[in-house]
Formats: sequence, structure tokens, C-alpha cells
Amino acid sequence: MSDQPGETPADRKQDEPEAANGGPEQSDEQDKEKEDRPQDAWAARRELYEHVPASVGGSLVGGDQTGVSGGSVTGDVVVGTKIEYQYRFGAATHTSGQIPSAELQDLGAVFAGYDERVAPLRERLLDERVLVLSGAPFTGRRSAALMLLQALGAMPVRAIDPNTRPTALKDEVGGDSRGYLVSDLVTGKDNPLRDIDLWAVRDTLREREKDAFLVVTVGLFANLQGVDAVEWEPPSAQAVLRSHLHAQVLDPPREAELLALPIAREFLGREDHQLREAAAFAKALAAHAEGTISGENLADVGPALVREQVRQWFADDETPLRDKAFLISLAAFDEAAYALTAELSDTLYAQFQKTEDGRSEPRVGIFGTSITTRLRLARAREYWEQEHTEWGPVDQRKAHFLAPRASGEVLREVWMSHPSARPALLTWLRGLARDGRPLVRTRAAVTAAVLARADLPSAMALLVEGWARSKLYRDCLVAANALAMAHAVDAPNVPQILRSWCGNENEPRLRWTAIRAYALMGPTMPDEAFQALADAARTSDDEQEAQHIAESVALLLSDESLPVRSRILRGLLELLHDGPSSRGLALQAFVLACTRGDNRLLLNWYAQASSSRMADAERLIQLWRTVLGDLRYTNDALKALESWVHQAEDDPQAEQELMTLLPALVCSAEDRKRLEHLLGSLRSKCGGEPPAVAGRLITVLEPPRTAPLRPWAAT
Repeated sequence: MSDQPGETPADRKQDEPEAANGGPEQSDEQDKEKEDRPQDAWAARRELYEHVPASVGGSLVGGDQTGVSGGSVTGDVVVGTKIEYQYRFGAATHTSGQIPSAELQDLGAVFAGYDERVAPLRERLLDERVLVLSGAPFTGRRSAALMLLQALGAMPVRAIDPNTRPTALKDEVGGDSRGYLVSDLVTGKDNPLRDIDLWAVRDTLREREKDAFLVVTVGLFANLQGVDAVEWEPPSAQAVLRSHLHAQVLDPPREAELLALPIAREFLGREDHQLREAAAFAKALAAHAEGTISGENLADVGPALVREQVRQWFADDETPLRDKAFLISLAAFDEAAYALTAELSDTLYAQFQKTEDGRSEPRVGIFGTSITTRLRLARAREYWEQEHTEWGPVDQRKAHFLAPRASGEVLREVWMSHPSARPALLTWLRGLARDGRPLVRTRAAVTAAVLARADLPSAMALLVEGWARSKLYRDCLVAANALAMAHAVDAPNVPQILRSWCGNENEPRLRWTAIRAYALMGPTMPDEAFQALADAARTSDDEQEAQHIAESVALLLSDESLPVRSRILRGLLELLHDGPSSRGLALQAFVLACTRGDNRLLLNWYAQASSSRMADAERLIQLWRTVLGDLRYTNDALKALESWVHQAEDDPQAEQELMTLLPALVCSAEDRKRLEHLLGSLRSKCGGEPPAVAGRLITVLEPPRTAPLRPWAAT
């Protein structure tokens, strides 16, 4: 989809995010300003609707969400009038010490679904004395390790500091304990876990009089050299939920009742929950059974899980900066192509590097990233989906967060809790807004909308207002899209902002931005949008601006919602008697809606309204007669009719609708002559003789008649 008339995909390339002062970049920017024209209003709206993530209409950021979907939590849920969460990451502490026996007993009481997974590991550990469990965070590796040691009678268990260097592990297993555990051993490029390190530990353990064992858990990014790690396969979250609930309720019938609750069925119906989430939700269900937590508080568990997961991603140092940039990019490009998300995440990563060290050139590794590992870290999935492009439909490998709320939470967390990230994020978003790809520009607008909901003053001052004041219409359109989406996701004060900008005759670009935004958000506030656009038309003395206002009104008149269309239609009739500029707006907007509206919407609207004896039918006819009788709009109105006749060549429904409309347009001999000439001079889509449908339509034209307002039209 081109941004400018006549522009081809080959002509359009990605713009640079920022132009330096002076030099060829500034010259290119000046050339763009000279060539800059507003994008076609219908194409702009179509691009926005096509490229906005589906989650924006659901639980990305808008409205309240009930249910437990996505997110993460671990540890205990303390219930009362509100819910609080206590979290434990990997090992209980970062110092060595004996694990309390009470913790092992509690774990044994709720340990679910592990037996068949632990059994094969038991024989290997018994033989090798040392075992390395590898897996994603919070998949029960630590619990499995403890139960494995307990199954071998390796008690008590001593926890070893995960910051211990791998070469020093052999020195940590010389005590009296028979079981040793290292949770999430810290490794790195200069500090790998090697097979020889484990051999040294094994030799030390075998020298003991009593059998002793060591289990080491490592994450997805652990640096292992020659180590045959076991990839841990966790049990299902559903099994963990049932086991934890059973351990706390101890009443099978009551357990069944709790699991039958809609919110519990929703949880059980999803497979992407982490085990710690299942444990936390089981705790909340048990509290609900005891009456210490209400159903409303129970529904709050889901959003809290998501918020805590996101907070953890950005609060710790374990997640590499490049992966944090990927999480932010995925939040902005949720449900988009993975390759695009990864490409733009590296651009953001380079900006973060500049923030951390402005004296050094950013370094972005070309290879070495695993799609599977990245998506597992982000708790996202990849899938294939056909995407419509200007080159036709193509299959794309896409990615999206499993938790519907995750995208909005990531963006809010970074913006509100990590202000040092703002300079890089702002530079990145400004670059996205000038990208040559419509999807990228749209996502820049959606991201700005999410930020506006979290922090309206900063988002307006640092992003949206700058775009709206730009000399480039493309930037202004991004601002209009951002404001429309901000209103859709319940950001505050957007109508007041638009009202102020639309009435500001001294700031033409702010005014244009508001005019376009009203076309997009008008369906949610048709009275206010129409009134603002009508007021702008009354004060406008610029022909091009009048055209833009008419386009916005025409888009509202072409809306899918019948109540919205009816409200705009009534307003247009009122404008016919409200001065030249208002009359011009009404007629121009009506003609544009007829000529640009998709799928014969206004023709179909009249046919249905007429058969149902709705007042809209007579209102539409009044506007039709007015535009056909006004020489400034007659030709355009006839072109709309001509287009519909061509569609009727192979569409019987369109022919029937025209047979309903055309007779109602004849009020005089001149009207009949005009329509007969149109139908008689028409050529078929393939050229040559007039289409047969034109001859059939001529026969339905009635003799000249006076057409008073029908009685039901005033209702």
C-alpha cells in the first residue's frame, strides 16, 4: 500500500530515523517535505485496521480482564482483603546452607506428576553421583532436584551458593551432608561449567564413606563445555494445580467445586502457565474456599501474575540486554513477523548500548541467537499465518506472547519503572514512525498509545505532539493513529486534546492531525466528532483543508455501524441550511462516501432502509437529489452511479438495489433525461455496447413526478 499517489513499492525505501544537521541527510529530508502529501484517508484507515494487533481490541491494555492468563508468580499467596505475593527465584538464598527439613516435607506433600520423570534420573544419579538438570526458568527443576535427592535418601540437603565458581564445586561437597544442590549455577564465557569440573566433584563424592550426591540446575543460557546435561521436562501446570489444591483443601467434593469455577476452567484450559503460577492459583482457590478471598480478588490473580513476570524480566541482571530489547520489540510487534521483530529489536539494542556507553560504537552480533530459546524466555510462541501485503498474500512466521496482557505490561514497565531506558526507546520509536513499512509505522503509533495510557503528559510531550507538529504529513498521520488508539485503550483526555487542536486555526498541522483522528475515533463519539468537524469547516478558508474535513466526515458516513451512519446522515441534512461552507461539507462528504465507500455501502443502506420504511431512506434521497442538482457535484455523483451499474453487470443484488434507488431520484424531466443519458451512454466493463443491465434499469425510471416527503421519513 502506497503512502502517496503514484508511489510504487520499488520507489519506497526505509527512511532514516533522524537526519543530522546539514549534509545529504538534511537535503533528503527537505526533498521529502517538498514531495510530501497526505496519504489517502481510506488507505490510511485500512492500513491502521490491518496492522493493529488483535490484542488491542481485547486484553492488551484495554479494560478489565478477568481470569488467570499468562504471567508468573511463585512462592506463597497471603490472602486477606488483598492479595500479596512472595517470590523465590531458584535457590532460596545466595549463600550455602542446609535446606530446612520442613521445606522438603511441604514440597513432598504437593509434589505432583514428577514421579515418572524423576525415576529415570534416579538410576543415573545413583551411578554417576553428579547430575546437571537444564531447562527454562520456573519449570520445577529445583523441586525435582530436591525430590530426586530425597528419593535416594541423600539427606540432609545442603544448598551451595550458585555464584560458586565451577572449579571450586569440589571444595563445597566435603561436609557431612549426603545431598548437595546448586540452583541455577552462574556461568559465563570466562566461567563455564566443564566436564572436568564435574569429574573432580564425582571423585570427591566417591571418596566419602557414605554415598553422597550433587544435583546442579542450569538455565537456558548456561555456558556448558562437554557436559551431558539432562533437559528437564516439567509436569503440566494442571497437574500441579490439582496437587497443590488437594494438599490445602483435603476435601475432594469441595476441590471439584473449586475446579468447576469458570475462572478455574479457564486456567485448566490453557497450557502455557508456569508451575509457580499453578501453585499460586491453587493457594488463591484454597483461600476462596475458606472465604478469605472474594471472587473479585480471585480474578485479580491473573493480571498480577503478568505484572510480576514482566517486573522480573527487567529488574534482574540475568536477562541479557539484547533479550530485554527483544522483549520490548515483541511487545510493540506482537502478532507480527518474527524476522521483523528481531530486526527492529537489534536496532533498539544498539540504542541501549549508546545509552550505556555513548563513547563506544554499538556492537550487535549477527548470529548466535536461537529463535526457540528467545521465544521460550519471552513465553511466546511462533506460528505461521498468511498476511496480506501490497504484493499479494504471503505466509509469514509470526510470534506473540502467550499471555494476552503481556505486551501492554512490558511497555508500561519499561516506560514507568526504568526511566533511563526512555532516551533509547524514544529514538527507536521516532525511527519506526518514519519507516517505509506501513505495519512498522502503525505499531509505532500503537506503542505510543499504550505509553499515553500509562503516562499521558510524557507520551504527548516526548512523542505524539512532536509528530503532530512535523512538517511531514506521514508523521502527523502517526500522531493521529496514536491518539485514536490511545482513546481506544482508555487513555485519558484524548477528546479534549482533539477538540483543542481541531479548533486551533494557528497550528495547521495540529488541526490536520485532529481532523484525521476524528475519522478514526469518531465511531465511538459520533456527536462530538461531527460537531468538531462541522465547526472546523465553518472557520476554514483553505480549499485543501476543506477536502480533508470532508474526507473525515465521509469516513464516518461509511462506518460499519448503522447508528453512527444515521447520526452523521442527520447532521449532513442539517448542514444543508447552515451556510455555504457547511453546505459544501455536507455535499462533498456525501459524494465521497458514495464514490469511495467500499462494497456499495450507501446503495445497500438505501435499499434496506427503503424496504424497512426507515427515515434514513428519505434522508439519503434528499442528499442524492441535492448533489445531482448542484453542478459542482453532479459529475461525481453520476460517477458513483456508473460504478454501481458496472458492479450490477454480474451482481443481481446490486441490480435490485439500483432498481429501488433510481426511480426515487426522478423528480423532473431533467432528472429522467440525466439518468437515461447515463445508462444509455454507458459501456460495459469490457468495452463495446452498453451492458444489458443498463437497458433493464432504464425501464424502471418513472415519469417525472413530484416527490413529497414520505410520512414515515419524518420519524
